[in-house]
Amino acid sequence: MADVTITHHPRGEGGRYLAQVAGSEHTGRLDWEPRGENVRVATHTVVPQAIGGQGIAAQLVDALIADAREEGFRIVPQCSYVEKKFEENPGWADLRA
Repeated sequence: MADVTITHHPRGEGGRYLAQVAGSEHTGRLDWEPRGENVRVATHTVVPQAIGGQGIAAQLVDALIADAREEGFRIVPQCSYVEKKFEENPGWADLRA
């Protein structure tokens, strides 16, 4: 598995999780937008093909889930990848908005 650093960056009213892969100029991202109080809509997850197949998208979703647990917000999985990860992880049901 690649050496990946995940960081969160506010963007306007929402935010973006970025995945920096050691030794690569490519980055993956997961974008979210606010919806009401304590709800974030996961809108897009994008991992360039050059760094694909290394579990980077899953790490981005894991970072979102960890923040939801820590900060107390719930998630609308609008992005099809995030929706798939929710289906694969029934323990996250309490985080679904």
